[in-house]
Amino acid sequence: MAKMLIGGELVDSVSRETYEVRNPATGAAVDKVPRGTVEDVKQAIQAAETAFKEWSDTTAEDRGSALMSACELIKKNSGEIAQLLTQEQGKTLFESGLEIHHLLHGLEFYAGLASKVRGSHVPLPQKGAYGMVVRQPIGICGGIVPWNFPLTLMGTKLGPALAAGNTIIIKPASTTPLATVRTIELIQQATYGEGKAQKSLPKGAVNVVTGPGGTVGEEILRNPRIRRIAFTGSTPVGRHVMEVAGREIKRVTLELGGSDPMIVMEDANLDMAVKMADVGRFFNCGQMCLGVKRLFLHESIAEKFVGGLVEILKKKTVGNGMSKETRMGPIHLESQRQEVEEQVEDAKSRGAKTLVGGERPKGGDLDRGHFYMPTLLSNVPDDARVTKEEVFGPALPVYTFKTIDEAIEKANASEYGLGSSIWTRNLIYANKAIDKLQAGNVWVNSLHYGYDELPFGGVKSSGVGREHGPEALDYYLEPKGVVVVNV
Repeated sequence: MAKMLIGGELVDSVSRETYEVRNPATGAAVDKVPRGTVEDVKQAIQAAETAFKEWSDTTAEDRGSALMSACELIKKNSGEIAQLLTQEQGKTLFESGLEIHHLLHGLEFYAGLASKVRGSHVPLPQKGAYGMVVRQPIGICGGIVPWNFPLTLMGTKLGPALAAGNTIIIKPASTTPLATVRTIELIQQATYGEGKAQKSLPKGAVNVVTGPGGTVGEEILRNPRIRRIAFTGSTPVGRHVMEVAGREIKRVTLELGGSDPMIVMEDANLDMAVKMADVGRFFNCGQMCLGVKRLFLHESIAEKFVGGLVEILKKKTVGNGMSKETRMGPIHLESQRQEVEEQVEDAKSRGAKTLVGGERPKGGDLDRGHFYMPTLLSNVPDDARVTKEEVFGPALPVYTFKTIDEAIEKANASEYGLGSSIWTRNLIYANKAIDKLQAGNVWVNSLHYGYDELPFGGVKSSGVGREHGPEALDYYLEPKGVVVVNV
């Protein structure tokens, strides 16, 4: 049975209660994990507070070295972690490998950035005086992570938190705790320094408490000893996070839902755009906050584009992610599959046409899992749910347009504003999209992908604050103004 990690030790919940983690491809139990309680969170907080005293005084160079040590440990165990991730989440082994690669890249990025934090010198109007701005770690951070990319999205919180000198408590999604617990167990074993001076990461610098969001997550939000909350998840839950954490005046960042538009102009490289539409929508069975959710095609190239995409989707093998032949695994939750089905059926009832997919695959092992065929819809009206809502699964609505202005107007007609892209060789089109698309990120002739080197986050209902990039460190450091007077 899996454990939680609190204060550097693998432990059961104080309640001794457990629950099963099930494979969405088979319905079979993968393992049992502790059902965490408020008391477990409080113990994690105490461990994190104790560790903070040592970790915040550790040099920035040593903090970076510890993160690099953690990366080496994860690399050595990446095969085991990938299998755990596929079994509990459903994604293919190939996709699990890519997620671990992204996690490692992010941790390595912040390992290098740890020693690059700078303050400033400020001239003051008072004679013989000067000011400084120093940046100090905040304290204990809470990271609440969803089930679609549990390792990558854990890393976007843990990396900058540790690099800045904070300690952290991770709350994974109830359905995907296994790979997270194993990864954090390895991170806790990280070392820094050389020879006899080598030290281990302080026990309690990283902690993971498994269990229900209504118990574990709520205590992380409400407990005043946790000063920083980083949340990734749905917009409705994000509103709750902001409301509850706001009562304690906590620093909060929210990376929420998205309905990313992909605009393809008449001069685009169609072969590349078609391939990236497939990856951008159907990678991880379409379960991405950041992913192509609405496809806008110039009317002159729409038929050719759609034809090419349909051919790719017809050949996509759906099945258990543990099989090398599988190209798309199951939807993670049965409730989520039902939600996608209802969104597709709503579009069809309003006149949309199913170009491919639109149903559950049948037969053999496919009947045991939460599988749904990759789906492409055309003639989708503006009042359809797939247009107005976030579709968190393998279904993609297609729309046509005549002008760039029309495409941007339609793309912006959404409460969301996470990512967006335009495919064109025309700099006028590209610059207009960069300027006018209401999104936290715009890609030109590129897949919607969150690079660690660039800030990432949303506008409107897609979130508050930024993860990734040097900018993320700002949310884990407290600026302190200092005045020095020569006397």
